[in-house]
Amino acid sequence: MTDRKPAHWLCARASYPGVLSIAFGLFAVLAGAGHVAGLVGAALVTLHELKLPYRGEWRPAIGDVRADLSFMLLVQVALPYLLSISLVIFLAGQLRAAGLTASGLWPHELPVAVQAVLMLLAADFFRYWLHRAFHSYTFMWRYHAVHHSPHRLYWLNVGRFHPIEKAVQFAVDTLPFALLGVSNEVLATYFVFYAVNGFFQHSNCDVRLGPLNYIVSGPELHRWHHSKFAVESDTNFGNNLIVWDVLFGTRFLPADREVGRLGLVNRDYPTGFLAQMTTPFVAGLDKRG
Repeated sequence: MTDRKPAHWLCARASYPGVLSIAFGLFAVLAGAGHVAGLVGAALVTLHELKLPYRGEWRPAIGDVRADLSFMLLVQVALPYLLSISLVIFLAGQLRAAGLTASGLWPHELPVAVQAVLMLLAADFFRYWLHRAFHSYTFMWRYHAVHHSPHRLYWLNVGRFHPIEKAVQFAVDTLPFALLGVSNEVLATYFVFYAVNGFFQHSNCDVRLGPLNYIVSGPELHRWHHSKFAVESDTNFGNNLIVWDVLFGTRFLPADREVGRLGLVNRDYPTGFLAQMTTPFVAGLDKRG
């Protein structure tokens, strides 16, 4: 996309670091109110999408919003909460009953910000390889195809995951740290970045991250991951960071062109919430380019 005005140029470059700064500022002022910071971040990303979209044709239809809101509330919010108050508590109790503890394996004495960065790096390392597996094995791809089904990106469809895949993600990027006894302050700090970066990552915001595209997995990179063509979508696997893609050779951001069509080869793949609960069990729906 071509910058049109100085205000557009400035917003495209300042929006991402600016919104993150506002979110973390609120998080600090409101004594760790991570959910408030996340909601404010979502509101600001929405405003950017409305005022300076990357592509006008990516504005969602009401049916898209309805389905993605269901995914966000039920799969991204309710399911992790249920897993936290059941699986985490159960396993922690089992470890205590067996006289085992893993808390000594985590550097609790370090500052909260440093612990959050360590968690970000570690969680993204595991999510990177899990994400590659979901692209590599057919039985796993059938679940992940739900996430790749949208034909346009906007921030709310960051939550479009089949609940089975979401449960596997939880087991990789949340459960280990909860069992290690990582503090609520560290988890909340991680959540703020996870949420705001995730909103931007899937957004229809016109942004220019420049050198940050070698550190964070932002929208300029992640759009290519949602390309209809597998040679382009089998790249940029980072969940929050792109550093593991850089290290393992899967970062992809061509300078001479913009991403084309998004989604799956099967343009008739169902998009409704209830329909996508069953699509992984129907062979042939999840065709790839």
